[in-house]
Amino acid sequence: MKKRKAERVLRIGIASRAEMRARTLAVARGELKPSPSDPKVWFTSLESLAQVLSTKNQALLETIRRDEPQSLKELAGLSGRAESNLSRTLQTLAQYGFVRLNKAEGRRVVPEVLYDRVALDLPLDKAA
Repeated sequence: MKKRKAERVLRIGIASRAEMRARTLAVARGELKPSPSDPKVWFTSLESLAQVLSTKNQALLETIRRDEPQSLKELAGLSGRAESNLSRTLQTLAQYGFVRLNKAEGRRVVPEVLYDRVALDLPLDKAA
């Protein structure tokens, strides 16, 4: 029987810039110790999260996971998107930790999806 690999989950939180700054400072001062279940990536709004994880970008992540393209050129062919557009999109996805852009021989870049799933931590009560 094949051993199942542990699911990799990216935890995302929504907070204002002021809340994120206060949290970061509290961690730096040692007043707050983040737990493994705390969000690792933060967005200022659901709208900003929705822009980064648009339907097109979710499809792109799925294509990368399923087909494991070995270059941006190959990914452009698989996804039907222009290479220049892909480069910008992948830089954004990498900035938020959804993908890693691995350098290969020459100038080739190999995209890799780092997570199996995203979990959103969204308090409905700001005091929570």
